[in-house]
Amino acid sequence: MILLDGKKTSADIKEEIALEVRELKNKGNKAPHLAAIIVGNDGASITYVNAKVKACERVGFESTLIRLPNETSEEDLLNEIAILNIDNDIDGFIVQLPLPKHINEQKVIMAIDPNKDVDGFHPTNVGKMALNLPTFISATPFGILELLDRYNVETSGKHVVVLGRSHIVGSPMSILLSQKRKVGNATVTMCHSRTKNLKEITLQADIIVAAIGIPEFLKADMVKDNVTVIDVGITRLADSSRKNGFRLVGDVAFNEVSKKAAFITPVPGGVGPMTIAMLLKNTLLACQRKAK
Repeated sequence: MILLDGKKTSADIKEEIALEVRELKNKGNKAPHLAAIIVGNDGASITYVNAKVKACERVGFESTLIRLPNETSEEDLLNEIAILNIDNDIDGFIVQLPLPKHINEQKVIMAIDPNKDVDGFHPTNVGKMALNLPTFISATPFGILELLDRYNVETSGKHVVVLGRSHIVGSPMSILLSQKRKVGNATVTMCHSRTKNLKEITLQADIIVAAIGIPEFLKADMVKDNVTVIDVGITRLADSSRKNGFRLVGDVAFNEVSKKAAFITPVPGGVGPMTIAMLLKNTLLACQRKAK
């Protein structure tokens, strides 16, 4: 069993990006600039955004963090987005999700300039991704492709089963892995809450992408030997034996499934760290496109 180490791979990618940034600066060009808007005080979102700011520093990016109170109106948030859209110094920006309930997420995503949408959520970028045109691929699917590529996991002609159909992971993964690309050319089955005979389907899979949001859902009796497993889930489970009172688990029962797997991502330390690395990669790409 080979562990698909997202922590190490993301560190490698950040080093590569830092090198490119130094080369940009040496040629007299400006460093890429990533901005993030966060609304409210969601603990997980704050932790995630702070990690993005630190990652920017590490690779030599400029970063701007705009923190808005929970009661910020939809109109005020859209005004902030409009300012970033026309700010020539900002190469890419994200609006951290989830947003407070009184704000329409789709309206917010639609308001972002697709050329600065480094999260890859705007319908223009999703459409280009579906047509296999150059675009920003959202960070989590992009990170999974990169992990599979760097560990030389063969996808061509393989049967991939994607558990979950979210717009952020499940749907884009099913499209990307079926496309004619280096990490692609797979036959993909997408499963969800209405799928019947799920175990029969997962037992046929050469590669499983688990993004279903149910802790330790995928068990050893649901996979065949030498399967590749990508675990996108992350859930806090109470654990009194731990100092912090909880443990982090994925959508895969790691201890039992890893015994049958050829490749598997751990949780934490698998897909998670790749997400920030690929967000940085998209921002570098936005900066390079603008310079052309």
